[in-house]
Amino acid sequence: MPRKIVARRSAIHGNGVFALEPIAKGERVVEYKGRRRTHEDVDAGDSGDADSGHTFLFTLNDEYVIDANFEGSTARWINHSCAPNCEAVLEEHDGDDRRKDRVFIEAIRAIKPGEELAYDYGIVLAEPHTARLKKIWECRCGAKNCTGTMLKPKRKPAKKK
Repeated sequence: MPRKIVARRSAIHGNGVFALEPIAKGERVVEYKGRRRTHEDVDAGDSGDADSGHTFLFTLNDEYVIDANFEGSTARWINHSCAPNCEAVLEEHDGDDRRKDRVFIEAIRAIKPGEELAYDYGIVLAEPHTARLKKIWECRCGAKNCTGTMLKPKRKPAKKK
């Protein structure tokens, strides 16, 4: 099976992933691979933090994070966009071992050869989204609807009735 994607320098940020061949809407493009680590292990380590603005961490579930700094796939180079052409899809394993859950990147529209793949990272930080953090997590996607940051607004707690 020919490879449909390649990682190379991106105008959005650092490296990116580009289509080598047409990719159909709904097509599963690549799995987001990496070492399964607990949230506690990641928080105690140096794989990425809110102040870096750069991370290869993908929250898998309440127990585990995929750390693509270790055994990562090409998917780790896919950039964020406010007008994405892909989405991350979680596939939960049937058993009780949450480490076996997987994440795939799928096309949400047809993608032409040469086009950069991107998805919405959906980053929500526990701490306040200060101007400094918004700058660290600046979005450079260039979309007409670009919010200027990869950070998502925090959800307000539901009002008690």
